[in-house]
Amino acid sequence: MKKILSLLTVCALILCLFGCAGKGSQPAEETEKKDSQEAGSADPAGDGSEETDDTQEEQAETPEESNSVRMIVLTDDQVLLDGSEVGEDTSSDVYLSHDIVYYEDRDAYESGNPYGDGDAEDRHTAEEAAENVVVNIASAGTYRISGTLSSGQIRVDLGEDASSDPASAVTLILDGADITCTVAPAVLFRNVYECDGEWNAETASSEIDTTEAGANVIIADGSVNVIRGSHVAKIYKDADGEKKLWKQDGAFYSYMSMNIDGEESGDGILTIEADNEGLDTELHLTINGGNIRILSQDDGINTNEDGVSVTTINGGTLHILAGLGSEGDGIDSNGWLVINGGTVISSAHPASDAGLDSDMGSYVNGGTVIALGSTMDWPESDSGQVTMNLQFAARQNAGDAIVVTDTDETIVFAYDPSEDEVVSGHARQYQGAVISCPDFKVGETYHLYIGGTLSGTERSGVYEAGEVTSYADGVRQVYTGTDVRGMGGFPGGFPGNAPGSQGGWQERPDSAGPGGMQEPPDGAMPDGQVPIDGNETPVGDPPEPPAGADGQGMPDFSPSDTGEITDIGSSSAEFFMQDKVNGFSGITGET
Repeated sequence: MKKILSLLTVCALILCLFGCAGKGSQPAEETEKKDSQEAGSADPAGDGSEETDDTQEEQAETPEESNSVRMIVLTDDQVLLDGSEVGEDTSSDVYLSHDIVYYEDRDAYESGNPYGDGDAEDRHTAEEAAENVVVNIASAGTYRISGTLSSGQIRVDLGEDASSDPASAVTLILDGADITCTVAPAVLFRNVYECDGEWNAETASSEIDTTEAGANVIIADGSVNVIRGSHVAKIYKDADGEKKLWKQDGAFYSYMSMNIDGEESGDGILTIEADNEGLDTELHLTINGGNIRILSQDDGINTNEDGVSVTTINGGTLHILAGLGSEGDGIDSNGWLVINGGTVISSAHPASDAGLDSDMGSYVNGGTVIALGSTMDWPESDSGQVTMNLQFAARQNAGDAIVVTDTDETIVFAYDPSEDEVVSGHARQYQGAVISCPDFKVGETYHLYIGGTLSGTERSGVYEAGEVTSYADGVRQVYTGTDVRGMGGFPGGFPGNAPGSQGGWQERPDSAGPGGMQEPPDGAMPDGQVPIDGNETPVGDPPEPPAGADGQGMPDFSPSDTGEITDIGSSSAEFFMQDKVNGFSGITGET
């Protein structure tokens, strides 16, 4: 009897082994068929049967095992896709080419028509362009990118019809990618699905959902990614009228709305180094997570459709050092700017720009925000979180700590630039500052300190309020003017309403539009100042106030246009939060 049972057991095991082997060793063509059916059918077996819920759950939990993520490995010698070398076959999902768009070294076409409006520094030779290989992604899907490309560009282009096809979406997972391009953007989304395909200026608003956008970037957990990119100045079509053919302003550029996020832990880093603007889209940009660091000669972030674009920040950590050249805002939206969460530290060019700038309105509804520049862009009065808008009587050293306490001297906000990996080591100045954090409350009074030494737990210079263990030698600040935005505000920034304060005002011509800033001709700076190059700071006195300003440097606006403006007549150290958006001017160190 025991022999019979043993024989039956062996037979059962053999049958089981053959059955399991049969399930996992399908012919190659069957495997390919199964993969394609999984992507677009509820009948992967191809025999009319339906999957069980358990099978569906297992596939949903292991997308990489079902080849839903393609692997791109970059080297200067070759590019691999899923382990195979990528060639120049344009019918492939990923292929190489040498047709990078760049600004040529010419003044005109052979027809005599003007070539573009770029300057001498925007031009590149054909030999320079040829050194850059283009890694073309031509099929929808998710691609995990790693490795180094010393001279080249990642270009995503799914064809001219992609903008209206919701399936034409590409996600780039940056997982240790190091990409450098010296003649054009290093990463370029050219043609993918546009989730706001019916946009127009008449119906545009600050509320936009980019969840279904075709351009998506994810920063992999634990990864360090560096994108060093150039730009393409405006190139005209070879025709009369100087109509635009190409213009790609940023090192990381998208023609379509784009989402950026981090993986689960959010500790991956994306650093963008730009010889012009940093991170740009031609429509909307939404940042949901990740650790993003931007160093740019011009604007750090720009969304550039006038009266339409929305820059939305919902989470993550964003550190911007902009305006390393002759100008540059930290974040510049030609439409709206909405900050709902995360940490935003934005430093603009010290002589002429703002840490936050929008044409149609800025909203601070959450998160921790500190924006430094020569001017400031007031958040809208119906923002969801209390904001302090500070205009100093003289330029401040952007390397000094900024600390806010309550009246019991308990710290509620603290930022030390010397601990910020992006801005530390760069000598900068500012005269306007926007500060907001969840601990600020309407009806409360605070003290402001500049400088001093902090200790405790910080992350890139930002301290949790309850984790500062000591603070010493800070200089308490006082102010002489207030402005509460209960009735609107100055478009484009707080002009500085303190006696003798001039630092925030910039004259706006009619052509500049709402919130716009007049650009100095040919890169010229105001009299008495010099352009900033690298770590240099402006020298000389601020420009004189424009015609129409009163003797105190205050533009001639009526209270009905600007809200309630008060010159308190003497200095005060009590920064009282009367409303969600509060302005203080003529700020100096207490003597």
